[in-house]
Amino acid sequence: MTNSNFYISTDKSAMDVDMITDFLSRKTYWARGRSREAVERSIQNSLSFGVYTNDGVQVGFARVVTDYTIFAWLMDVFILETYRGKGLSKMLMTEIMAHPELQTLKRWGLNTNDAHTLYEKFGFRGLSHPEIMMEKL
Repeated sequence: MTNSNFYISTDKSAMDVDMITDFLSRKTYWARGRSREAVERSIQNSLSFGVYTNDGVQVGFARVVTDYTIFAWLMDVFILETYRGKGLSKMLMTEIMAHPELQTLKRWGLNTNDAHTLYEKFGFRGLSHPEIMMEKL
């Protein structure tokens, strides 16, 4: 999916860490209170994707934690409120799923309270065997 007014990049040096931190720590249910240091470390230790206007302003973000072979966990996906409704989340997900370094993966995971419809378009569904999944919080 293309949108001539926006582009996606995995260049970590272009990430607007202040914007990402502000959004995650103040406007999400999953990362409320996350520190700038934690955001910086998570970007550096993940395959991170930024959504940008053609003028280079970052308006969205996602990251994938992966071994680049078998497994990946999709995290921290968002588009700033003023840019929603332009197909950017679909553009971002299309780019993530097509990334050349993620093509051998056998299993993807993610958590969401409210975006099931988006992720279902990309093949995500409820756990096939929830009885074998465990977590430590």
